[in-house]
Amino acid sequence: MAESAVRVEPDSTGHQQWLFAFLPTFPLILLVLRLWYLGNQDLQTMLLLVRHVSPLGLFSSFTTTVIWTLPALVLTSRALGALLWTSLGHRDSAKRSWLVRQTIRMPTWVVVLACMLAALIWQMRFIPLLLMLASSITGLVVRERYQQRRWRRLACVGLPALVAVGSSVVMWPAALAAARSAGSGQCIALSTTALLLLPPVLAILLTGPVPASLARLVTHWTASGIALLLPFVIGVFFLRAPVLPLVAIEVQEPGTAGQVLLGHIVSVDDRSTAVLNDAGAVQFIENDAIVSQVLCPDAPPSPSTAITVNGWPLEMTALEWIVPPHYRDRPDPRCLGRLR
Repeated sequence: MAESAVRVEPDSTGHQQWLFAFLPTFPLILLVLRLWYLGNQDLQTMLLLVRHVSPLGLFSSFTTTVIWTLPALVLTSRALGALLWTSLGHRDSAKRSWLVRQTIRMPTWVVVLACMLAALIWQMRFIPLLLMLASSITGLVVRERYQQRRWRRLACVGLPALVAVGSSVVMWPAALAAARSAGSGQCIALSTTALLLLPPVLAILLTGPVPASLARLVTHWTASGIALLLPFVIGVFFLRAPVLPLVAIEVQEPGTAGQVLLGHIVSVDDRSTAVLNDAGAVQFIENDAIVSQVLCPDAPPSPSTAITVNGWPLEMTALEWIVPPHYRDRPDPRCLGRLR
């Protein structure tokens, strides 16, 4: 007698368990890779750095480097999930997608905090993208929660149109200047023009349902592609982030001329100071030979473009305007490798 086939439904929680198990290990893997890269891919140097480098310093460097990705993840996943949920008509089959499940469970205050954080730490050229995501999420939420046609038209058409017009008026001079720079051969100016003008216009198209046959392709697979690429993007940024203080040490051995060594201090004890130079090699300097040392602060970043929005540089953030960084007008000559 043939046995009846039993169909076993896949457990969607298993994927979440694997994800939650991987999330704590991802920053740890990045921290180890950063030390390995800092030590010029030498295992012994990496082990020395692991012994002496502060975990809090590594975590601080990691947080300040990749914090911009947090609101980007929250807002992008919320917008795409709400678009998929609306396009499939709020059917139960849509809940099979992890994108829809996290959208349903995400509180509104998380989205609000993500928008506020992005407004503070994103550069001016990414503010139109923030406006697109915020207006799209607002329209989709209103479409989901309210049935009155008046509210839907206001949130799904009126608000995105108002945002698009206002953003275009403010960004138009900068976009025009970027377009002129693109015509002279600057490729980065072309992407700047697109970032300043296209996102608010696209917000009008992202507040309503897309055809059900294309919904998963437009939303679910787009979000999956972003989730796969984001760890590599974060890794590229973090592998270049500083994790040790940069110092200039004036050294003079008995009977020799003084010299200046530039490097990162690894450890200091009663007899010597361990310094990691730019080549990834560790030098041990006797404390008696050290004449002076000075911390070398970060130099002012060189902007990739001189275009501004009403006097506001495109690469400046609101946080830098509220709390402007202070740079030295004249760096210490020892930080340039010269004696005083």
